[in-house]
Amino acid sequence: MTTSVTAAVVHDGDDDFRFETVELDDLRSDEVLIRMEASGICYTDVEGKNMLARPAVLGHEGTGIIEKTGSDTSRLKIGDRVVMAFGWCGDCPNCVSGKIYICDHNIAINFDGKRLDGSSTIKLNGQAISGAFFQQSSFASKSICLERDLVKVSGKHAPEMLAALPCGVMTGAGAILNSLKVQAGESLVVFGVGAVGQSAVMAGKLVGAYPIIAVDINDNRLEMAKTLGASHTINSAKEDMLRRIKDILPRGSHFSFDTTGNEKILNTAIDCLAMGGHCGIVNAPDNEIPILATNRLFSRAAHLRSIYLGSSVPGRFIPKLIRLNQEGLFPYERLITTYKFEDINLAMSDLISGKSIKPVLEML
Repeated sequence: MTTSVTAAVVHDGDDDFRFETVELDDLRSDEVLIRMEASGICYTDVEGKNMLARPAVLGHEGTGIIEKTGSDTSRLKIGDRVVMAFGWCGDCPNCVSGKIYICDHNIAINFDGKRLDGSSTIKLNGQAISGAFFQQSSFASKSICLERDLVKVSGKHAPEMLAALPCGVMTGAGAILNSLKVQAGESLVVFGVGAVGQSAVMAGKLVGAYPIIAVDINDNRLEMAKTLGASHTINSAKEDMLRRIKDILPRGSHFSFDTTGNEKILNTAIDCLAMGGHCGIVNAPDNEIPILATNRLFSRAAHLRSIYLGSSVPGRFIPKLIRLNQEGLFPYERLITTYKFEDINLAMSDLISGKSIKPVLEML
């Protein structure tokens, strides 16, 4: 029996979301139905508008309460409160070995707008539309999610605090802690200090990296980065960023982390490295990386690493971030601005303009 819910749907020719009644498919045996409490928004949702066939329901940072469970679920039960993370198949060699963040089917299971078997989770006016975004499509009053993708939480956590974690915050913190494994006393340059970059700055401070240099074009974000742990800030729209970095670090940086996907910024993130340095990226330029960048890497014996989801296993890493926050060591609440679900278009606009670093929709 299908379930009727309210969802924010994006259509062809219109970047705004419309609120419409959609029908959720019957649960598969390994799925659960979740009543949404909150959903974060990040640039992956902005990009998702152009990745999924429209009409589409997006949203990939949900949190809520389990209302119904599939016949083969056993780890979770009705009434459990959960954070909804990314999709992974559970069967490929990477998933079996615990590296679920590099599932062989990562792109298909998270960005194709359907279940991995090609079936649809959402219908609009009786017609299948794109859903299952990150196997959740959390911009809805209720959502279908795979049980294995869920992280059970206990305690009285505000919904917006949970919904801020599963993509941007987890990716930024995980890039520093899990992927690059930055250590105390090592230098770090973060390019782009939205939610991902600010989380990287906080993680750098947590491990004792120094100096931590934040680079952006938004002075308010740079000021925020300074309060969260950046020792230096550079406005790349007003200053020669490479010259400033070299003034601070004449031998270059041990690590750089580019969140922007901008070719010029990526080249600078490579150019600022010390010999043997490491550059992590979570977004790639539209163009192929030029040979010049490859030569720059080679001349420094440097390393360029693409990072998916902060190399994070959400069942372990999300509770860790919650605990660090409770201990006052990872104050990501400073990034959050809450919006009512009906204000989703305003929240999207504020994210794109830079007015909001981490918008979170209150679904209740």
